[in-house]
Amino acid sequence: MKRQAYQPILITDAPRSQDDQLTSRQKRYVLMMGIRVACLVAGAILVGAKAPLLWLWLPLCGLGMVLIPWLAVLLANDRPPKEEHRLSNRFPQRHRDETPPMALPAEERPHKVIDAEP
Repeated sequence: MKRQAYQPILITDAPRSQDDQLTSRQKRYVLMMGIRVACLVAGAILVGAKAPLLWLWLPLCGLGMVLIPWLAVLLANDRPPKEEHRLSNRFPQRHRDETPPMALPAEERPHKVIDAEP
C-alpha cells in the first residue's frame, strides 16, 4: 500500500464554524431590519413635517421598507458555498518553485548588461 505524502492543513484553509456563521448572519439580519425601521421612521417624520421634495423621499423610504426585508431574509438564509462548488477548485493549482529567486549560485545568476555609450 502506497503512503500519501503528508500535507499540512493550514488554519487559513479551515472553514468558519457553524456558530460563527450563524452569529454573523443574525447580526446582518438585525442590522438590515434596523435600517428598515429607520426608513419607516424617516418616512413618518417626512410626512408629518411636510418636507420639500416629499414626492422623492417617500418612494425611496417605501422602497427601502419593501426591499430590505426581502434581502435580509435571503442573506440570513445564505451559507458559504460547498467545497466542491467553489471556483478555486475548478482550476488546477499552480506549483510554486521551491527555490527562492536569489538562491542561485553566483555563476548561475543573470547578470546585467550595461551598454557603454562613447
